Amino acid sequence: MNIIALLEQTKELRTELNKHSVYASLNNLKNVKHFMHYHAFAVWDFMSLVKYLQRAFTCTTLPWTPSKNAAIARFINEIVLAEESDVMPNGVSVSHFEMYLLAMEEVQADTTHIRNFVDAVAKQTEPVTTVLAHMELDDCIKTFLNFTFTTIESGRDHCVAAAFAFGREDIIPEMFLNVVQSLEDGEKIPAFKYYLERHIELDGDEHGPMALEMMNTICGNDTQKWQEATDTAIAALKHRISFWTTIEFRSQQILSTEH
Repeated sequence: MNIIALLEQTKELRTELNKHSVYASLNNLKNVKHFMHYHAFAVWDFMSLVKYLQRAFTCTTLPWTPSKNAAIARFINEIVLAEESDVMPNGVSVSHFEMYLLAMEEVQADTTHIRNFVDAVAKQTEPVTTVLAHMELDDCIKTFLNFTFTTIESGRDHCVAAAFAFGREDIIPEMFLNVVQSLEDGEKIPAFKYYLERHIELDGDEHGPMALEMMNTICGNDTQKWQEATDTAIAALKHRISFWTTIEFRSQQILSTEH
C-alpha cells in the first residue's frame, strides 16, 4: 500500500464530507454561531494531535538530539508556530484556539461549554477519555473527542498522523468566510474574518501535500502501518461526517422550536 491507495480508499468519504449539507446551512450568523458552539471542540482537539506529532518527530527533551527526519520536524514545527502562537493585527500573539474564542465572543456565540471543558481538562491528571466520561457535554462532542484521544492514547504515530492529515479544518474557513462576506454587518466582526483569512492563508497548497508526504515517510514500506493508517483515516472521516450531521440536526431542532 501507499498514499495513492489510501487516498483512493478514502475518496468517497472525503467527497461526502466536502459536500455535507451542514455547509449550506451556514447561510446566516445565527446558524454560524450554533455551529461554532460545537466546532470549537474540534478546533481545540486538533492541537493535541499536533502536539503528539511534535513530541514524536521533533526533540522536546534534554539533552537535545537531531530529529530523524528534518522535513517532518520542520513541517510540524511550522504548524505549531502558526497554531499555537500566531500574531493578531495588533501584534499580540495568541493561539488559533484562543483566536477562535475571540471570534465566537465577537459574534456573541456561547463559549461557556468549551471554556469549562478546557479548564476541567487542565486541572486533571487522568486521560482525556476518562475526564470526558464525567462531563456534561453533548454525546456527539464526547464521541468525536473520544475518537481523537483514543487514537492519541494508542501511541501509534502513523495512526495519529492519519487522524491529523484527514481530520483537518481546511474546508471550514472558506465556508465561513463566504458567510461573513455576505453579511451586511460583516465589517463589525474583524476578529472572525481575520481568523478565517489566516487559516485560508496557512492551509493553502503547502500543508496538505506536506501532510501526505509525512504519511509516506512514516509508513514507508510497512503494509501493516498503511492498513492501520487507512483504517484510522476512514474512521476519522466517518466521525467528522457524523459530527456534522448531528450539529445540523441539532440546529434544525432549535429552529423548529422557535417557529
